Amino acid sequence: MNKHAVQATGLRVVRGGRTVLDDLTFAMPRGRITGLLGPSGCGKSTLMRALVGAQAKVTGELTVLDRPAGHRDLRSRVGYVTQAPSVYADLTARQNLEYFAAVLGTPARARAAEVARALHDVDLTSHADALTANLSGGQRGRVSLAVALLGDPELLVLDEPTVGLDPVLRRDLWQLFHRLAEERGTTVVVSSHVMDEAERCHRLLLLRDGRLLADDTPDDLRRRTGAATVEDAFLRLVDEAAAASPLPTKATP
Repeated sequence: MNKHAVQATGLRVVRGGRTVLDDLTFAMPRGRITGLLGPSGCGKSTLMRALVGAQAKVTGELTVLDRPAGHRDLRSRVGYVTQAPSVYADLTARQNLEYFAAVLGTPARARAAEVARALHDVDLTSHADALTANLSGGQRGRVSLAVALLGDPELLVLDEPTVGLDPVLRRDLWQLFHRLAEERGTTVVVSSHVMDEAERCHRLLLLRDGRLLADDTPDDLRRRTGAATVEDAFLRLVDEAAAASPLPTKATP
Protein backbone atom coordinates (compact mmCIF):
# COMPACT_ATOMS: atom_id res chain seq x y z
CA MET A 1 0.00 0.00 0.00
CA ASN A 2 1.25 3.44 -0.92
CA LYS A 3 2.11 5.49 2.18
CA HIS A 4 0.42 8.50 0.61
CA ALA A 5 -3.36 8.78 0.35
CA VAL A 6 -3.11 11.52 -2.28
CA GLN A 7 -0.38 12.32 -4.80
CA ALA A 8 -0.44 15.14 -7.33
CA THR A 9 2.04 16.06 -10.05
CA GLY A 10 1.66 19.14 -12.23
CA LEU A 11 -1.99 19.55 -11.20
CA ARG A 12 -3.63 22.39 -13.10
CA VAL A 13 -7.16 23.75 -13.47
CA VAL A 14 -8.09 26.51 -15.92
CA ARG A 15 -11.62 27.88 -15.76
CA GLY A 16 -12.99 30.68 -17.92
CA GLY A 17 -9.53 31.55 -19.15
CA ARG A 18 -8.27 31.94 -15.57
CA THR A 19 -5.73 29.58 -14.03
CA VAL A 20 -7.29 28.49 -10.73
CA LEU A 21 -4.68 25.87 -9.80
CA ASP A 22 -1.21 26.35 -11.23
CA ASP A 23 1.13 23.34 -11.51
CA LEU A 24 0.67 21.85 -8.02
CA THR A 25 2.85 18.93 -6.93
CA PHE A 26 2.35 17.46 -3.45
CA ALA A 27 1.59 14.33 -1.42
CA MET A 28 -0.72 13.75 1.55
CA PRO A 29 0.25 11.01 4.05
CA ARG A 30 -2.26 8.36 5.06
CA GLY A 31 -3.84 8.51 8.49
CA ARG A 32 -2.91 12.15 9.05
CA ILE A 33 -4.65 15.53 8.95
CA THR A 34 -3.58 17.75 6.07
CA GLY A 35 -4.70 21.36 6.14
CA LEU A 36 -5.31 23.40 2.99
CA LEU A 37 -4.86 26.99 4.05
CA GLY A 38 -5.02 30.29 2.29
CA PRO A 39 -7.28 33.30 1.70
CA SER A 40 -10.69 33.03 0.07
CA GLY A 41 -10.36 32.54 -3.69
CA CYS A 42 -6.91 30.92 -3.56
CA GLY A 43 -8.14 27.60 -5.02
CA LYS A 44 -8.87 25.50 -1.92
CA SER A 45 -12.39 24.46 -2.92
CA THR A 46 -11.30 23.76 -6.50
CA LEU A 47 -8.54 21.49 -5.24
CA MET A 48 -11.00 19.62 -3.01
CA ARG A 49 -13.41 19.13 -5.90
CA ALA A 50 -10.51 17.75 -7.92
CA LEU A 51 -9.69 15.31 -5.10
CA VAL A 52 -13.21 13.86 -5.12
CA GLY A 53 -13.51 13.86 -8.92
CA ALA A 54 -16.09 16.66 -9.12
CA GLN A 55 -13.93 19.25 -10.91
CA ALA A 56 -13.89 19.58 -14.69
CA LYS A 57 -10.87 20.39 -16.86
CA VAL A 58 -8.21 19.01 -14.51
CA THR A 59 -4.83 18.30 -16.09
CA GLY A 60 -1.72 16.72 -14.63
CA GLU A 61 -1.69 13.59 -12.47
CA LEU A 62 -3.86 13.14 -9.38
CA THR A 63 -4.00 9.82 -7.55
CA VAL A 64 -6.35 9.18 -4.63
CA LEU A 65 -6.03 5.95 -2.59
CA ASP A 66 -4.04 4.38 -5.45
CA ARG A 67 -6.73 5.19 -8.03
CA PRO A 68 -7.16 8.11 -10.43
CA ALA A 69 -9.22 10.84 -8.76
CA GLY A 70 -12.93 10.31 -9.45
CA HIS A 71 -12.58 6.57 -10.13
CA ARG A 72 -15.80 4.68 -9.41
CA ASP A 73 -14.04 2.42 -6.91
CA LEU A 74 -13.51 5.47 -4.68
CA ARG A 75 -17.21 6.22 -4.27
CA SER A 76 -17.52 4.43 -0.93
CA ARG A 77 -13.94 5.13 0.20
CA VAL A 78 -14.06 8.93 0.11
CA GLY A 79 -16.29 11.19 2.22
CA TYR A 80 -16.84 14.79 1.12
CA VAL A 81 -18.40 17.70 3.00
CA THR A 82 -19.03 20.90 1.04
CA GLN A 83 -19.26 24.37 2.58
CA ALA A 84 -23.08 24.38 2.33
CA PRO A 85 -24.83 21.50 4.13
CA SER A 86 -25.94 19.00 1.47
CA VAL A 87 -28.80 17.25 3.27
CA TYR A 88 -32.59 17.25 2.96
CA ALA A 89 -34.32 19.82 5.18
CA ASP A 90 -37.65 17.94 5.19
CA LEU A 91 -36.11 14.78 6.65
CA THR A 92 -34.87 14.18 10.18
CA ALA A 93 -31.17 13.77 10.82
CA ARG A 94 -31.66 10.01 11.16
CA GLN A 95 -33.74 9.78 7.98
CA ASN A 96 -31.07 11.65 6.05
CA LEU A 97 -28.44 9.19 7.20
CA GLU A 98 -30.65 6.17 6.50
CA TYR A 99 -31.27 7.45 2.97
CA PHE A 100 -27.61 8.08 2.19
CA ALA A 101 -26.59 4.77 3.77
CA ALA A 102 -28.97 3.04 1.36
CA VAL A 103 -27.49 5.00 -1.56
CA LEU A 104 -24.02 3.83 -0.51
CA GLY A 105 -25.25 0.24 -0.52
CA THR A 106 -24.99 -0.41 3.22
CA PRO A 107 -26.81 -3.71 3.87
CA ALA A 108 -30.21 -3.18 5.50
CA ARG A 109 -29.29 -5.32 8.51
CA ALA A 110 -26.25 -3.12 9.24
CA ARG A 111 -27.84 0.23 8.43
CA ALA A 112 -29.25 1.10 11.86
CA ALA A 113 -25.93 0.49 13.62
CA GLU A 114 -24.03 2.45 10.97
CA VAL A 115 -26.40 5.40 11.29
CA ALA A 116 -26.25 5.30 15.10
CA ARG A 117 -22.45 5.34 15.03
CA ALA A 118 -22.30 8.31 12.65
CA LEU A 119 -24.78 10.26 14.80
CA HIS A 120 -22.70 9.49 17.88
CA ASP A 121 -19.48 10.54 16.13
CA VAL A 122 -20.83 14.05 15.54
CA ASP A 123 -22.70 14.26 18.87
CA LEU A 124 -26.16 14.44 17.33
CA THR A 125 -27.81 11.44 18.98
CA SER A 126 -30.08 13.67 21.06
CA HIS A 127 -31.27 15.46 17.90
CA ALA A 128 -31.49 12.39 15.68
CA ASP A 129 -35.25 12.62 15.18
CA ALA A 130 -35.50 16.40 14.76
CA LEU A 131 -36.30 17.78 11.33
CA THR A 132 -33.11 19.02 9.72
CA ALA A 133 -34.90 22.28 8.86
CA ASN A 134 -35.34 22.94 12.59
CA LEU A 135 -31.67 22.41 13.46
CA SER A 136 -29.16 25.21 13.87
CA GLY A 137 -26.65 25.92 11.11
CA GLY A 138 -23.91 24.16 13.06
CA GLN A 139 -26.11 21.13 13.64
CA ARG A 140 -27.02 20.91 9.95
CA GLY A 141 -23.30 20.98 9.19
CA ARG A 142 -22.83 18.07 11.58
CA VAL A 143 -25.56 16.12 9.78
CA SER A 144 -23.59 16.59 6.55
CA LEU A 145 -20.44 15.44 8.32
CA ALA A 146 -22.26 12.37 9.67
CA VAL A 147 -23.34 11.51 6.11
CA ALA A 148 -19.71 11.72 5.00
CA LEU A 149 -18.70 9.36 7.82
CA LEU A 150 -21.06 6.60 6.69
CA GLY A 151 -19.16 3.54 5.59
CA ASP A 152 -16.04 4.55 7.52
CA PRO A 153 -14.29 6.31 4.58
CA GLU A 154 -10.53 6.06 4.21
CA LEU A 155 -10.31 9.69 3.04
CA LEU A 156 -12.44 12.49 4.47
CA VAL A 157 -12.44 15.79 2.54
CA LEU A 158 -13.87 18.76 4.48
CA ASP A 159 -14.33 22.17 2.86
CA GLU A 160 -14.16 24.80 5.62
CA PRO A 161 -16.22 22.73 8.10
CA THR A 162 -15.75 25.13 11.03
CA VAL A 163 -16.82 28.39 9.36
CA GLY A 164 -19.39 30.20 11.52
CA LEU A 165 -19.14 27.76 14.43
CA ASP A 166 -18.68 28.79 18.04
CA PRO A 167 -15.31 28.04 19.71
CA VAL A 168 -16.65 25.03 21.67
CA LEU A 169 -18.05 23.30 18.59
CA ARG A 170 -14.87 24.08 16.61
CA ARG A 171 -12.84 22.44 19.38
CA ASP A 172 -15.12 19.39 19.45
CA LEU A 173 -14.90 18.92 15.68
CA TRP A 174 -11.11 19.11 15.71
CA GLN A 175 -11.04 16.53 18.49
CA LEU A 176 -13.20 14.31 16.27
CA PHE A 177 -10.86 14.78 13.29
CA HIS A 178 -7.89 13.71 15.42
CA ARG A 179 -9.76 10.66 16.77
CA LEU A 180 -10.61 9.59 13.23
CA ALA A 181 -6.97 9.88 12.17
CA GLU A 182 -5.48 8.26 15.27
CA GLU A 183 -8.03 5.54 16.03
CA ARG A 184 -9.37 4.62 12.57
CA GLY A 185 -6.45 5.62 10.36
CA THR A 186 -8.64 8.02 8.36
CA THR A 187 -6.84 10.52 6.17
CA VAL A 188 -8.45 13.91 6.78
CA VAL A 189 -8.14 16.91 4.46
CA VAL A 190 -9.47 20.15 5.94
CA SER A 191 -9.56 23.54 4.24
CA SER A 192 -9.65 26.80 6.15
CA HIS A 193 -8.76 30.46 5.83
CA VAL A 194 -8.35 30.72 9.63
CA MET A 195 -4.64 30.42 10.25
CA ASP A 196 -4.85 29.37 13.90
CA GLU A 197 -6.41 26.09 12.73
CA ALA A 198 -3.13 25.32 10.96
CA GLU A 199 -1.61 24.42 14.32
CA ARG A 200 -4.10 21.56 14.63
CA CYS A 201 -2.92 19.85 11.42
CA HIS A 202 -0.12 17.32 10.96
CA ARG A 203 0.80 18.77 7.58
CA LEU A 204 -0.01 21.94 5.67
CA LEU A 205 -0.44 22.99 2.08
CA LEU A 206 -0.37 26.79 1.90
CA LEU A 207 -2.00 28.23 -1.23
CA ARG A 208 -1.92 31.70 -2.70
CA ASP A 209 -3.50 32.64 -6.06
CA GLY A 210 -3.65 28.97 -7.08
CA ARG A 211 0.01 28.35 -6.37
CA LEU A 212 1.57 26.20 -3.67
CA LEU A 213 3.68 28.31 -1.32
CA ALA A 214 4.56 25.52 1.12
CA ASP A 215 4.07 21.80 1.77
CA ASP A 216 5.38 21.21 5.28
CA THR A 217 4.58 20.46 8.92
CA PRO A 218 3.66 23.43 11.13
CA ASP A 219 6.87 23.05 13.16
CA ASP A 220 9.14 22.82 10.11
CA LEU A 221 7.34 25.71 8.44
CA ARG A 222 7.90 27.98 11.43
CA ARG A 223 11.50 26.83 11.75
CA ARG A 224 12.26 27.34 8.07
CA THR A 225 10.85 30.86 7.98
CA GLY A 226 11.95 31.90 11.47
CA ALA A 227 8.36 32.84 12.31
CA ALA A 228 6.60 32.45 15.65
CA THR A 229 3.27 31.36 14.13
CA VAL A 230 2.04 29.70 10.96
CA GLU A 231 0.25 32.94 10.05
CA ASP A 232 3.52 34.88 10.25
CA ALA A 233 5.24 32.16 8.22
CA PHE A 234 2.53 32.38 5.56
CA LEU A 235 2.86 36.16 5.33
CA ARG A 236 6.64 35.88 4.97
CA LEU A 237 6.21 33.35 2.16
CA VAL A 238 3.73 35.67 0.43
CA ASP A 239 6.22 38.54 0.65
CA GLU A 240 9.03 36.34 -0.67
CA ALA A 241 6.90 35.17 -3.60
CA ALA A 242 5.95 38.77 -4.42
CA ALA A 243 9.60 39.85 -4.31
CA ALA A 244 10.63 36.98 -6.57
CA SER A 245 7.92 37.80 -9.13
CA PRO A 246 7.44 41.57 -9.15
CA LEU A 247 4.57 43.04 -11.12
CA PRO A 248 5.63 44.19 -14.59
CA THR A 249 6.03 47.94 -14.97
CA LYS A 250 4.52 49.89 -17.82
CA ALA A 251 6.91 51.04 -20.50
CA THR A 252 7.38 54.77 -20.68
CA PRO A 253 6.62 56.37 -24.04
